[in-house]
Amino acid sequence: MKKLLLPVILAALILGFWNSQDFQEIAAGVAIFLFGMLMLEDGFKLYSGGTLESILKKITDSTPKALCTGFVAATAMQSSSLVSVIAISFLSADLMKLAAGVGLMYGADIGTTTGAWLVAGFGLKVKISTYAMPMLAISIVLVFQRSKYIRGAGYVLAGLGFLFLGIHHMKEGFAAFNEQLDLAQFAMTGAVGLVVFTLIGALATVVMQSSHATMVLVITAMAANQVSYENAIALVVGANVGTTITAILASLTANFQGKRLALAHVIFKLVTAVVCLVLINQLVAGVDRISGWLGIGAEDYALKLAVFHTMFNVIGVAIMVPMMQRLLSFLERTIPEPEPDVSKPRYLSEAVDGFPATMEVAMRKEVKHLQDNAIELIAHGLNLHRHDLYESDDVAATVAASTSPMELDIDETYETRVKTLYSAIVEFATRAGTRNLPADFMERIYLLRDSAQRNVRAVKAVKHMRRNATAYTSHPQGKATDLYNGLRTEIARILVEIHKLDESDPELRSSLWLDDERVQVERDKKNSTRMIEGLIRERQIGAATATSFLNDSDYAYEAMSDLIEAARVFYIETDGAIAEVERILALEEDEIEELSANGR
Repeated sequence: MKKLLLPVILAALILGFWNSQDFQEIAAGVAIFLFGMLMLEDGFKLYSGGTLESILKKITDSTPKALCTGFVAATAMQSSSLVSVIAISFLSADLMKLAAGVGLMYGADIGTTTGAWLVAGFGLKVKISTYAMPMLAISIVLVFQRSKYIRGAGYVLAGLGFLFLGIHHMKEGFAAFNEQLDLAQFAMTGAVGLVVFTLIGALATVVMQSSHATMVLVITAMAANQVSYENAIALVVGANVGTTITAILASLTANFQGKRLALAHVIFKLVTAVVCLVLINQLVAGVDRISGWLGIGAEDYALKLAVFHTMFNVIGVAIMVPMMQRLLSFLERTIPEPEPDVSKPRYLSEAVDGFPATMEVAMRKEVKHLQDNAIELIAHGLNLHRHDLYESDDVAATVAASTSPMELDIDETYETRVKTLYSAIVEFATRAGTRNLPADFMERIYLLRDSAQRNVRAVKAVKHMRRNATAYTSHPQGKATDLYNGLRTEIARILVEIHKLDESDPELRSSLWLDDERVQVERDKKNSTRMIEGLIRERQIGAATATSFLNDSDYAYEAMSDLIEAARVFYIETDGAIAEVERILALEEDEIEELSANGR
């Protein structure tokens, strides 16, 4: 369908260009308007990266707040599409509840109607192209500045300038086009006209992916007497239905929550469209009454169309909000949450790519997902159960009692449950690196990637020592069993400490214990060779066993060091006064080596 639609659209444009120069101006006006909307969206995206997202997260914790936030956001950005993309991105990163996302989108649908008021009340009555030129001239200076916020202001100003310019060309094009061909002769009345023009409005919005652009096109065409008021109302209904295409497309790469939100938007628009078409006569009468209250002239159909557009979305919200709980239940039944698959990425998708805050949250959650899989595999690789360790008062005794080998294909499990996630994390970090994102943000993304890498290395180290660890601890073999149980106990103790770190209050976490662990690991590593030499001299172990143990102890200490550093990166905050004090107190590599060498 998509492949067929593009050549049809291009053929229609070329035919129109060939037959009418005025059609060229209308089409150029639409193109300039859409380009302005893209610049407007790009400008507001430059304000993301913390501020925009944190504000949205804080003020969408209830349906009334979400509705108000959506209204304000869409009014400011003049794009319900951008708000819907933000909502889907937040839902995919689990930064927002479904109810808040639905409320945000419904509020945005009301907020975007302010654009029609601006065009009808200002754009058609003033030569707005005179405002567009200085806007564009100033914006080009701003977009070349280094500060992303100044560049964002430049893009926003340029977007508004192109919006004004597009409206001007559409208005001029329709006014001139009126002299060649009267499109009003194709007007259709009655139920047939409502249905046909509703479909036309929906199709136009699907093609342009902007109900705002369709609205401006309809208003300017109606101002030039190319479209009747009755048909314009149907076109507005269709435009509101067609605007769901943006949410649908954005949800294709989103998780189940994003898909639920897209379906909620479709339901909202379809239900509202059906209600409005059935009650069209009453609504038209209501528009006339409200217009009279607002002092809008009886023949000012452009402003009356703006009134209808607002009424359409307000009615939809009035219908759907009281049914919110039923709607949410329906969405959850229709698009159920899939069974968790620990072998597949849960949070990294293109749906979270648009905004730094959602990218960082998704990255952090995916690294945590990999860490959980890695720690489970490390424990099982040593024939231990994590929960037994976490609940134990004596880790060494628990390890010594764990003698039964686990049925585990460690290589296959590593491939399916660790390597696949790490590949997705690396790909996501690389994709983020190709974008023009703040340096401090990218530093955090790369640190999270490095944390994932260290967990992977720890798993690989345990893979190497699994065979001997199982062979020497599944049944008593004297001192060799004690040695391998000692390695298992040291690794298990670090797994327990990481679990405690995970369960603790983030504000109370300290990185200083990690230095103590590193010192202990380095000390034990250096002492192991001397200890083995003594055991060989005392004939408590053979040379072959000693060689195997020394190799495996290297793997064990590598795993422990990587687990400790992965935890440092993932759990310890880098901002704030406490973090600064801990950075001062933290040991450098040479200090750790010195302390381990001195046995302090």
